[in-house]
Amino acid sequence: MPAPARGALAIAAAVLLAAAAGCSSGGGQTAKDGSHAKESSHAKDGAHSSAPAAAGDAAQPAPAAIVTGPGPKSSYDAQPQPAAGSCHYRYTADKQPLPDPNCTPGAISPAVNQGNINDTICKPGGYTSTIRPPVNITGKEKTGNAKSYGYDGPMGDAEYDHLISLQLGGDPNDPRNLWVQPPSPGHVSGKGPNNPKDSVETHLHTAICKGQVTLTAAQQAIATDWTTAEAKLGISKGGAAAAPTAEADADGDDGS
Repeated sequence: MPAPARGALAIAAAVLLAAAAGCSSGGGQTAKDGSHAKESSHAKDGAHSSAPAAAGDAAQPAPAAIVTGPGPKSSYDAQPQPAAGSCHYRYTADKQPLPDPNCTPGAISPAVNQGNINDTICKPGGYTSTIRPPVNITGKEKTGNAKSYGYDGPMGDAEYDHLISLQLGGDPNDPRNLWVQPPSPGHVSGKGPNNPKDSVETHLHTAICKGQVTLTAAQQAIATDWTTAEAKLGISKGGAAAAPTAEADADGDDGS
């Protein structure tokens, strides 16, 4: 082959080799980038969904905080009640009455806290009688609250009840803590209030004063559902109250 031809072929071959090298290099970079992107995506996904959450890790909603009322007063005024017909009773499966949480969510007294229970609700000789509003006040409130709840039974058969009782540090006269509680199942008309809630309150009071439950836990439990409060706190019915205490009184603000 003539020398000029061999020279031309050599040049052409060099050009082809260079082109081939460039394609290989570019393809490698592309593959590298693609591999990197996939790896990053995988790493990101893996980080996002690392280990499955352990059972119970999900945050549980905290109970709503109970409002604080104005507390005990040297004299009380009759408090305005919710509009007539605006409150609605709820009932458990066994027909025990519960208040409307929108009208009667419960309210605690600022005068009682865990640190002073021995000087207030657990005080020897009693406490509730010193802060209880008089019947001439609660009687007016009871009449208005009966209209709020649409209660039309005999007034003497219903109790004007502190949802969080005074012996549990409930506010004495905050309308958010008082409701006309209708009689429970088995009640005989004309025989006065029939209220098993009173014994629940006494059991919780005894448990607080014995250090078996905290004040706040007892208040929250009874405000949520008085029929389940003992079970929720791990108190057997009647088990925490071996004997009546000075505070083992019915809520007793009938005003009837």
